[in-house]
Amino acid sequence: MIWMVYVTCKNVKEAESMGRTVVKERLAACANIFPEIRSIYCWEGNAEVSKEAVLILKTKEELVERLMERIKEIHPYDVPCILGIPIEKSNPGFLEWVKEVMK
Repeated sequence: MIWMVYVTCKNVKEAESMGRTVVKERLAACANIFPEIRSIYCWEGNAEVSKEAVLILKTKEELVERLMERIKEIHPYDVPCILGIPIEKSNPGFLEWVKEVMK
């Protein structure tokens, strides 16, 4: 099974830096960046609105915990959004590609 790991980032530069790091370290097969989203969230008792970027990483199940821990180490937020999402169905060819890349 493969997993997607969803991460919100301050901006594209930060998302790209984190994506490059974990792909280079072979914790993720690939990274996708959505350059701009608008986030609305509570922080320290206030409703905040900010622009962020989204980093989506694809990895093997056995690397999810290590990948999430690595993102926590390099992420500048105090409490980063890092969500692990199991992919129950996928293109079989993509699944094989992920496995091959992650060897």
